[in-house]
Amino acid sequence: MQKITSLPADDSMPGWFHTSAARTPCPAHIGQKKVRFAIVGAGLTGLAAARQLALNFPHDEVVLIEAQEVGYGSAGRNAGFAIDVPHDIGAKDYIGDVTIANKILKLNTLGQNYLRQIVQDHRIECQMTESGKYQASVGKQGTAILEAYRSGLAKIGRESEMISGQDLPDHIGTSYYKQALYIPGTILLQPSALVKGLADNLPANVTLYEYTPITSIDYGDKVTLVHDKGSITADTLILANNGFASHFGFLQRRLLPTFLYGSLSRQLTEDEQARLGGKAVWGVIPAHPFGSTIRRTVDNRILVRNSFSFQPDGRPREKYLKQYLENHRKSFERRFPMLPQVDFEYTWSGAICLSENHEGFFGKLAPNVYGALCCNGLGITRGTATGKLIADMIAGEKNELIDFLTQSPGPNLTPAEPFLSIGVNSVLKWGQYRAGMEV
Repeated sequence: MQKITSLPADDSMPGWFHTSAARTPCPAHIGQKKVRFAIVGAGLTGLAAARQLALNFPHDEVVLIEAQEVGYGSAGRNAGFAIDVPHDIGAKDYIGDVTIANKILKLNTLGQNYLRQIVQDHRIECQMTESGKYQASVGKQGTAILEAYRSGLAKIGRESEMISGQDLPDHIGTSYYKQALYIPGTILLQPSALVKGLADNLPANVTLYEYTPITSIDYGDKVTLVHDKGSITADTLILANNGFASHFGFLQRRLLPTFLYGSLSRQLTEDEQARLGGKAVWGVIPAHPFGSTIRRTVDNRILVRNSFSFQPDGRPREKYLKQYLENHRKSFERRFPMLPQVDFEYTWSGAICLSENHEGFFGKLAPNVYGALCCNGLGITRGTATGKLIADMIAGEKNELIDFLTQSPGPNLTPAEPFLSIGVNSVLKWGQYRAGMEV
């Protein structure tokens, strides 16, 4: 019996969750149950896997298990960018090998298209807009990154447009940035509203249990998931719980649960909207990966997302929220001096699962256990795509994207503690320092 050594415990003020429509959570599981398929983790990967398994096996029940409430965890805490284009920060042109980049583009596009269709079919209200993204720079180093990225995108046939600093206020209101690369194709959305809507529109043969944290697990001919009020036994298990997979006995010392921090403002008044100017909806990603992500939302709020911490147990620390709220305030004031009285209503942390070599895991973990894990910051598109594809692989389907994913070497082995935390936190601090005014 494998005892689960850490469970999710997210902080209480995720802005996307509280500003999206409330829903009635599904009941927790009680008693004993036997099913053919069980999935742990009702984020974007788990929701896609559950949907596709149910479609592939319409006569079998699929159980989807969530430790918290859908939309409250990391899937509802990201910045809301569903990105299509690859962005390999280890390559000089941020594209690298063109063959691999094209496969990643196909993978991300699959995730986008899958979500688009579900949102359209079920009329999910999640502020989905085809807005593209602005990759913006403050200084010369960032501008050089944008030029390199533009040349890399051209190699894979993706359009982009360089916008000068003097023209940027017409796009995003602020004159803070010196240059931006506009890349069409990115979808902006309200992430918590999206996952809530996906959960409420699952196929009839999916049973969702919320508030059902798994406390131990028995791997045998069948897998038995034990919780405080009962157990669920499944022929096949899919792990879609990212960094927590290591606490289920897999990929230990290979997953890096890293937290990013976000703040969401109150809604802008009509006068403030006029003072800001620019387009009604937009999203900015920093040229430097440790800079600030900024968004103007459909409901006229401003999101600021920056600052990192590494927590090996996958659980955030409240002490960072106050500290990083100050960072968000400074970042806001630099960019929006025309909005001096706009306060933040919500501040929260959100986990992303990283690996040292930027590779995820996809495939079989044990004879009856599969995983689609570690999206390296692309949870909306890659998580959705890998969730769908793991369900297709279990159903016996073969295609180039499944082959591409299964051929990955997977996440690298990292040093043991305490050297791991010392090393990762040093890299995070140095990266944020080097980002300078892009934070």
